[in-house]
Amino acid sequence: MQKFYSRWFVRLFAVLLILNLSGCGYNKFQSLDEESKASWSEVLNQYQRRADLVPNLVSVVKGYAEHEKEVFTQVADARSRVGSMQVTAEVLNDPEAFAKFQAAQGQMTSALSRLMAIAENYPNLKADQSFRDLQAQLEGTENRITVARNRYIETIKVYNVAVRSFPQNLTAMMFGYKTKPSFTVENEKAISVAPTVSFDDKK
Repeated sequence: MQKFYSRWFVRLFAVLLILNLSGCGYNKFQSLDEESKASWSEVLNQYQRRADLVPNLVSVVKGYAEHEKEVFTQVADARSRVGSMQVTAEVLNDPEAFAKFQAAQGQMTSALSRLMAIAENYPNLKADQSFRDLQAQLEGTENRITVARNRYIETIKVYNVAVRSFPQNLTAMMFGYKTKPSFTVENEKAISVAPTVSFDDKK
């Protein structure tokens, strides 16, 4: 009989614990955490898509402006820096690592802007169909990056508000949920300006 009551008490305690956790936001944190990882994954996918375009862009531009070595070096360095970073969902819990990611992508954006600007001085490059195709792909990718980044910002905003709000913040502290970093205002200004990828034909 004692064993029966012991088991019953354990089961009752488990049920009460589950109900308590649900009421205090535990399930909500689980959901928000997964949403943040998913939105972050999409940001990474779009940045990777952009990085994958770089070799072909450089190759086409070099065919018309081989002596622009400084710009090519800047682009290569930026792509190397981005490629060398081991970026996982854990970056979301490491503000320092997140800041390094932002800086690397900002460098890539600046380098691409300089690369695309070269075409202004080379009419034949601007008319090259391969360049135009890559130009269109880059423009589309930059738009996708903006959309993915904005979704991430909104997702993290909701998550961070939940972490800070009472009484959910008690559950957050209990299970180790902390605020996650987002794009800073300074960085947002820099990366919200996509590389110039369209040109007006000069006649």
